[in-house]
Amino acid sequence: MSDSDQLRTDWCEDADMAGLALAHFGPLSEEQTAADGDLEPTLGDMVVVDCPGDEPAALAALASLDMRAARAGSEMVVATTPGALDAVFACLDQSRAEILVDPSRGERVVALGWMMARSSGARLRDISDDDRLSLLRLTEQVAEIAERLERLGQQGLGAGGGAFRFESPGQAFRSDADAERTLLNRPRPPLPDPRLVRRIIQQRQLRAKYFDGELFADPAWDMLLDLTAARAEHTRVSVTSLCIASAVPPTTALRWISQMVDAGLLERQQDEVDRRRAFIALTDKAADAMARYFAELGRDAAGLV
Repeated sequence: MSDSDQLRTDWCEDADMAGLALAHFGPLSEEQTAADGDLEPTLGDMVVVDCPGDEPAALAALASLDMRAARAGSEMVVATTPGALDAVFACLDQSRAEILVDPSRGERVVALGWMMARSSGARLRDISDDDRLSLLRLTEQVAEIAERLERLGQQGLGAGGGAFRFESPGQAFRSDADAERTLLNRPRPPLPDPRLVRRIIQQRQLRAKYFDGELFADPAWDMLLDLTAARAEHTRVSVTSLCIASAVPPTTALRWISQMVDAGLLERQQDEVDRRRAFIALTDKAADAMARYFAELGRDAAGLV
């Protein structure tokens, strides 16, 4: 669903490239009309929505779709813009929607393929942490390849490009019950001084001044550092701010956020005053792990990059 004729055409072409048959497409405003009426149209296996702004009517329609998709078990892909990301994210708390920010054609097709895998009966929540991280890395790489191929098709083989990141994921965050019991029985150290964490973040960002940022991209760790500092400062972090802190494109950052929520590292927190806003924070388990990590580093943490 989109209020832009061109975007609806683009999504239709993307769906055709992914081998999907469209049952219905139309403007997002149709959803609000349906929600206000007595008859609720049936959703398909997947719902694709373009919501570039944060107008109240569009957000209400999006929230309605999110609830309906969750009830129907439909997979949902939502494309938006950086300016509307926080508002859109706050609306999507039921269906585990895949959020794309100013997506390229390659990113849209990869997202459709990801949704196809989830809707085909694959139990992605039941696979191991290592396999899930490998799948996320593979998704990033496929999206990068698709984007580069698209640019090559537009600019010719002489087009420039940065570095590919073909890498193996590190060891997944441990959730073993015995390890957790051992940690809980030990005294919990305090969180590190946020000024120290902010200095480490600045040092990491300095590398991009001299090297291609993709060479050192580590969105999970950059987000953990940012949220650790925020927790020590007693401040809240919006999803847009966390995407910026990750130092990767917003769509990639959102996939990592989703993965880290599933892994029990991050949690979504709704604004108690304004339901149109939501924040991301460390879980107590992740905060405890970060505190122990910095405590073990001790004085060496000051030189950590």
